[in-house]
Amino acid sequence: MYAACVSDSMAEGSVSVAEVETAFQKFAVHGDTKATGKEMNGKNFAKLCKDCHVIDGKNITTTDADIVFSKVKAKSARVITFEQFNQAMTELAPKRFKGKSKEEALQQLYGLIAGKEPSNVGVTKVAKASAVDRLTDTTKYTGSHKERFDESGKGKGKAGREDIPDTSGYVSSYKGSGTYDDKVKEA
Repeated sequence: MYAACVSDSMAEGSVSVAEVETAFQKFAVHGDTKATGKEMNGKNFAKLCKDCHVIDGKNITTTDADIVFSKVKAKSARVITFEQFNQAMTELAPKRFKGKSKEEALQQLYGLIAGKEPSNVGVTKVAKASAVDRLTDTTKYTGSHKERFDESGKGKGKAGREDIPDTSGYVSSYKGSGTYDDKVKEA
């Protein structure tokens, strides 16, 4: 069924299946280090639909995409193959492009998907705000915190954190440590 509608419209100079499959593989591995690119999970299917503007908010919503994903996947499976992905697109195409034939709608839908990659919109970047800069610059530290770092900004470790007491005398506040012998010799 799928091969027939592709071969009919291939003569019109439309999108190749290889381009759509490449986009499928890129979205399939997005965010998953263990993914092979042969199977896509529901989250990445929804991302593909959003990023490629298959979901337009009017004709097709995220709910529609999730329902179609559930329809085409195997009962106990959590992922779909490229063939099942094509079935899903065949179901979504007439909804997205109303008033067109199934083949035309499918080709237009593939046109949206071909050559696309997952966008990283909303991914957090390293913040260089003045507030953060002030907090992480060790040269601007004051008080006891200043003592915790040397000139290069490297931490001194325990020596910078704790006041290590001098326990050489037998009385805690005795200041004349080491002067007893001098006093005895004078006498």
